[in-house]
Amino acid sequence: MVSLAVFLLVVLACLLAPVFEHAVAHTDAFTSNISGTTVVDGRRVPVLTPSSTGLGLGVTPIGPTWDLHHYFLGADGQGRDVMARLLFGGRNSLLIGVLSAVIACGAATVLGVAAGYFGGVLDAVLSRLFDVVWAFPVYLLAISLSVVLLTSGLTVGPVHIEGDSLWLPILIIAVIYVPYVARPLRGQVLTLRGRDFIQAGVGNGASDLRILRKDVLPNVMPTVLVFLPLMTALNMLTESALSFLSIGVQPPNASWGTIINDGLGLLYTRPMVTLAPGLMIAVTAVALNLLGDGVRSALDPKARLRGAA
Repeated sequence: MVSLAVFLLVVLACLLAPVFEHAVAHTDAFTSNISGTTVVDGRRVPVLTPSSTGLGLGVTPIGPTWDLHHYFLGADGQGRDVMARLLFGGRNSLLIGVLSAVIACGAATVLGVAAGYFGGVLDAVLSRLFDVVWAFPVYLLAISLSVVLLTSGLTVGPVHIEGDSLWLPILIIAVIYVPYVARPLRGQVLTLRGRDFIQAGVGNGASDLRILRKDVLPNVMPTVLVFLPLMTALNMLTESALSFLSIGVQPPNASWGTIINDGLGLLYTRPMVTLAPGLMIAVTAVALNLLGDGVRSALDPKARLRGAA
């Protein structure tokens, strides 16, 4: 599957970020290099040069050299290698996207299945909680939580998460997307409850735990597996938006969103600083969405029949 190959290629490239940094580019992706120099076409040139546009204020970073050993994609406003930062930023963007998707889908599976199967007061309470979270625009809720928790961090019992920890955006993004997975799963379980094989299990005196484990979960897991890559892509986009607004991943860490923010002032002189992470986000999101469609087609025979028709 092409989409899976593309996604795995992106993941592999980002995992090899330390190798690229030390063995290929010979640079530090997180250290400013304002007065540094590099080699281009056999000549040693400064990484940052005084700006020659407008009032001549500020500096202009070196542009893409297309040489893996010397600023392949150029430098940012602090003289840091864009390619190295792109790979390190991808590690954090992918980590946040994948972990938040796993947490969201896991929590949604438990809550959605419990609400749909047991019904009654539990269903009423959980459904109202889903409705409350659902009522907020996603990005507004994510921004609000991030702004509130960024300075003080998050404390849950004995566990305290600092404001600059990657776990903070992971948990924020996971929480806001739980209802978007839990509600479809609840509806699916409500439908399953009326099926003959569930009623037969109840009639034979099978425990709720056994019915959930043997009959309900195997029928909802294909839906969860379809949601997983789709939620990963959506969570990556949300993280990039938060980091672009400086309320997501915090320095010295980097993500594709923070790199786009770094390149805003260079958009007209060195657009690659912004374009490179933007393209990586687009490519990864498209690959994950196509992967989700492929998983759905593989797990749903009716989808294959509709596609053939």
